[in-house]
Amino acid sequence: MKICEKAYDLKIELNFGKRVTIVYWKGLVWILTVACVLMSASYTMLIPFLPMYLIDELGVHADEVNMWSGVIFSASFLVSAIMAPIWGAIADKKSHKLMALRAATFLAISYCWGAIVSSPWELLWMRCFQGFSAGLWPACLAIMTASAPRDKMGWCLGIMQGGMTAGGVLGPFMGGVLAESFGMRTSFWIGGIALAIIAVLIAVYVKETDEQKAARTKGDKKKGGGAMELLRIPVIQRMLFAAGVVQLAIMIVQPILPLYIAELQGSMENIVMVSGIVFSVVGVSGVIASPIWGRIGGNVGYRWALYAALIGVGIFGIVQALPESITLFVVWRFIGGLFAAGIFPAINALLAENTEPNQRGRVFGLSYSAQQVGSVIGPILGGGLATFASNQMVVMSHGIVLLLLVLMLYLKRPKEPTQASGGELDKD
Repeated sequence: MKICEKAYDLKIELNFGKRVTIVYWKGLVWILTVACVLMSASYTMLIPFLPMYLIDELGVHADEVNMWSGVIFSASFLVSAIMAPIWGAIADKKSHKLMALRAATFLAISYCWGAIVSSPWELLWMRCFQGFSAGLWPACLAIMTASAPRDKMGWCLGIMQGGMTAGGVLGPFMGGVLAESFGMRTSFWIGGIALAIIAVLIAVYVKETDEQKAARTKGDKKKGGGAMELLRIPVIQRMLFAAGVVQLAIMIVQPILPLYIAELQGSMENIVMVSGIVFSVVGVSGVIASPIWGRIGGNVGYRWALYAALIGVGIFGIVQALPESITLFVVWRFIGGLFAAGIFPAINALLAENTEPNQRGRVFGLSYSAQQVGSVIGPILGGGLATFASNQMVVMSHGIVLLLLVLMLYLKRPKEPTQASGGELDKD
C-alpha cells in the first residue's frame, strides 16, 4: 500500500512538473518579447531628435552638430562591442537572469541620466555608460534558448526577433511624438521607465531551474569553454562573421538613405516623414515574417533557412536600387524585409545548437559584439562609397554584400556532420 501510494504521488508530481515546464516556456517567450519591444523602442527613441536635442537643449552650434551626433551615436556601439563578450562570460559563470537584471537596471539609469545632462560631453559619457551596460539582448537569448524545447527554439527566437523589430519601428515614432508633445527630455524619462519595467518583469517571471544551475556548475568544473575556445569552432566562426557582415550591410545604407529618397521623389519636401515611412516598412515586414522564418528553420534546417533569407535580401537589395519611383522602392524594400526577418533567428539558433547552455552567454555576447562592429564600419563604408560613386551604388551594395556572404557560407559549409563543442552536430 505504501509503495503504491509513493508511486501515485510521484506520478502526480512528474505530471504536474511537466505541465509547469510547458506553461513556463510559453509564457517566457512572450515576457521576453515584451522586454525586447521595450528595449528596442528605448534604444531607437532618440534617433529622430538627437541633433535638435544637442542644439536646443545642450547648446551645440549648428556647424558642429553633425560631428557631435556621429560621435555620441557611435560611442555606445564601440563600448558595447568590447563589453558584450565580457558580460556574456560572467553570465555563464554566475547567472543569465542576474546579467539581464544588471543590464536592464543600468540601462534604465542611463536613460534617466540622459534626461538631466546639461552639455554634449555629459551626453557622450551617458552613451558610453549605455555601451558599458550592454548585455540585455544576449542575456535574453541565453535565457530563452536554455528554456525552450529544441523543436520550438526557432519559433521562439523568431518571435523575439519580431519584438526587436517592432520596437525599432515604434521607437523613432514614439520618440518624435513625445518630443513634440512633451519635450525632448521626456523621451529619455520614458526610456528609463521602460527599461525599469523590463527589470521588474525579469525579476518576477524569469526562473532559473535546478537543471540550469547544475549545468552551469558542471561547466565551471570543465576546462576551457571560454571565448577563445568558442572562436576555434568553425560553425561559430562562420556565424559570428555572418552576424557582423549582415549588420554592416544594414548600416551601410543608413547615412545616405534620406538623400536617396529625396533623389527619387525629386525634392526635399517632407523628407523626414517620408524617410520615417521608408524606414518603418522594413520593420513592419520583419514583424510579420520573423515567427514564420523561425518555423521554417525548425522544419528545413536553420542553415538552409539562412541561405534562403540571405539570397532573398541580396536579390531585393539590388532590385530596390533600380526603380526611379519612390513607390516601387518602398515595395521592394518591404519584400526584402520579409526575407531579412529570417537572418538573425537562423544565426542565433545555429549558435545555440552548437554550444552548451553554459556557453550561451559568451557566444551571444560575441555575436552582439560582431554586430556592433558592423554598426560602426557600415556607415563609414556607405559614406565613403557615396562620396566616390553614387547613392544608388550604395543602395545596390547592400544586396551585393549579402549575396557574396551567402556564397562564402555555402562554399565553407561543412562537408559532413562534425561534432561541435556543445555536443550538437554542426548543422550550419
